Amino acid sequence: MFLRPGAPHGLRHNPFNAIVVPRPIGWISSVDTDGVANLAPYSFFNAVAYTPPQVIFAATGNHATDGGLKDTVANVEATKEFVVNLATWDLREAMNRSAAPAPHGVDEFTLARVTAAPAQLVRPPRVKESPVHLECRHVQTVRLLSADPAAPNLLVVGEVVGIHIDDAILVDGLVDYRRMQPIARLGYHDYASLGEIFAMQRPGWP
Repeated sequence: MFLRPGAPHGLRHNPFNAIVVPRPIGWISSVDTDGVANLAPYSFFNAVAYTPPQVIFAATGNHATDGGLKDTVANVEATKEFVVNLATWDLREAMNRSAAPAPHGVDEFTLARVTAAPAQLVRPPRVKESPVHLECRHVQTVRLLSADPAAPNLLVVGEVVGIHIDDAILVDGLVDYRRMQPIARLGYHDYASLGEIFAMQRPGWP
């Protein structure tokens, strides 16, 4: 079949985010200017640069009911800091609880029933139970194309300034994916854990 985005397609759900899979989950913690913590998962997330290391996440549609920004984006733009916490198999339910559309001012650490641990270089707390944390400073927010100006699509770029890795997931100086147990977002209500892992050496030239 062929379809045009936004046009009727006859399928049960929009297939777009079921095609671009799997996607890493950016479980983002931030604080507002009063120090109230926020924790929310973003499935449009990835690492995008090595030197300096940078990550992105996108807030798309369904913004605050008062027409303002999502709490995470508003917090990051106000404080210029955030933390990416690795969402793992053991933390899948906690991650999902933090996705609830809670009103502004609700502490999602409490809602998700996870422990807030201090970061080293930024103000937002880390999810203590997560084995990996990326402490980030805001670089820029890019306004993407949007069908509704009241609900803009926003791409947030952060520079990674600190990395926490639980020693329990390190084996012979390498991150062990099996011990890390990351989960990924698929489409609809579906997620994935690690399946088969294989290695390929990048070819040289000539």
